[in-house]
Amino acid sequence: MNVPAELKYSKEHEWVRAEGDIAVIGITAFAQGELGDIIYVDIDSVGETMSQNDIFGTVEAVKTVSDLFLPVGGEIVEFNETLKDQPELVNSDPYGNGWMIKVKMSNPAELDTLLDSAGYQALIG
Repeated sequence: MNVPAELKYSKEHEWVRAEGDIAVIGITAFAQGELGDIIYVDIDSVGETMSQNDIFGTVEAVKTVSDLFLPVGGEIVEFNETLKDQPELVNSDPYGNGWMIKVKMSNPAELDTLLDSAGYQALIG
């Protein structure tokens, strides 16, 4: 299973890449694999300021809809518009072009509450 060492992970299977005070967020390879083929990403929270663990959207697969939980709090400043027409990027490139949102973190120290790659690897077995 692909678990990049430079990322942080939530127990709800989101990943975070910090770029200064901006957090780039998506779902892990494990999560997309469990969900199956992603057919729709529904995120309408751009411009909102949310807390860690709030639901920021949903992802729809062929057989299920799953909530997306914010791993770090802050203002959602961008949605990956490419996913509107190509939601399958979440399956094919979850850590790259399949990213979902960018958040201006209100408290970057929340990154320290997340799992590192070894911790996430242990979580998913």
